[in-house]
Amino acid sequence: MWKLQSNKALPFTVFYYILSVVLYLIALPLLILLSLKPKYKQSIPARFFLYKNKKFDSENGVWFHVCSLGEAKALKPVLEELQDEDLKITTITHTGFKEANKYDAEVRYLPYEMWLPFWMKKQRVVVVLEAEFWYMLFVLASSIGSRVILLNARISERSAKKYLQFSWFYEKLLSRVDIIYAQSEADKNRFLALGARDIEVVGNIKLAGEIKKTKDYNKPEEEVIVAGSTHESEEKSVLEAFVRYVKNNKSKLIMVPRHPERFESVYLLMEVYAQKHGLSLSRFSEDNSFSSDMVLVDAMGELNNIYNISDIAILGGAFREDIGGHNPLEPAFFGCKIITGKHFFHQKELFKYVHHVQYVETNEIADALMAAKELPPSMVDEKIDLDRVIDRIKSKEI
Repeated sequence: MWKLQSNKALPFTVFYYILSVVLYLIALPLLILLSLKPKYKQSIPARFFLYKNKKFDSENGVWFHVCSLGEAKALKPVLEELQDEDLKITTITHTGFKEANKYDAEVRYLPYEMWLPFWMKKQRVVVVLEAEFWYMLFVLASSIGSRVILLNARISERSAKKYLQFSWFYEKLLSRVDIIYAQSEADKNRFLALGARDIEVVGNIKLAGEIKKTKDYNKPEEEVIVAGSTHESEEKSVLEAFVRYVKNNKSKLIMVPRHPERFESVYLLMEVYAQKHGLSLSRFSEDNSFSSDMVLVDAMGELNNIYNISDIAILGGAFREDIGGHNPLEPAFFGCKIITGKHFFHQKELFKYVHHVQYVETNEIADALMAAKELPPSMVDEKIDLDRVIDRIKSKEI
């Protein structure tokens, strides 16, 4: 069944597979412990123990692999053009899995590489999004005759040096790819430096996605500031800025943490600031009237609805050096004035298309809130044509 393209590839692939088994055995105690945590109780058993993670029901379909929530959401305009195809989706995270299940497709967690030879079925096309570079996935897919496409492919400036240090490895991996659709010319050049061939620049597919709200909430009379997709330490910086700003401005703060497992800890942090500065605080799950000075949104899927009633968006993920920023298209679509950090390396391509954004350090957020009064709303002025990508996926040619 498995036919490696070249005898030269066999020794390294065997070595890589053995290494994956060794690493699995070393990590096994940790994996068992992590699987007990609510955040990982589905993904880790499915990925590392194949628990309730059967093979796809059929062969010769179109298989998309994404990492998490953002990539799963970005698939929507592509999948809408492929409704007549037998669609499959794999993902890594629970939030990505949940989002993928909204589509008319077979959805699975991608198993750890050690299990892939026993789990994979041949599909006509395997489409891998962004930077999900799993060696065994690429090798096995191409070995059983599947075409491999990299879509929305990117290598950030920050990561480029690390990739180049292992260029010999990525050259082997990318040799299994039929075509790469890169986000930008800079990404194309980085892939070329790694030995990739047949690369086309199509832009970021997130530009093709439909952005919409799912509910309508009444906008408060006061100015509304939303802190969207925030991470640990960012909420504190936002709260410090807000309590300074609200002394002289009639405003409300709506906090929307990125990860649901942090809702309680963020609420407790907000409670400290509320008590210290005499501000009212509520949970969205208990009161969605936004009557309090500060509101914690402790629910998923509400961020666009909140952007729709907000004047200013403090976009999280870019005030820390290790996250890389989050999608600015959504707050821009709803006319928010965007404030974000300077570490948005994973979203650099998208920010190129969004105008009137303030990029600041954490200690500058309060000043940015003041400056926002004189700035126009952020806006997006770019679209993407997916036709050639869809045609390539639909093609029956091998």
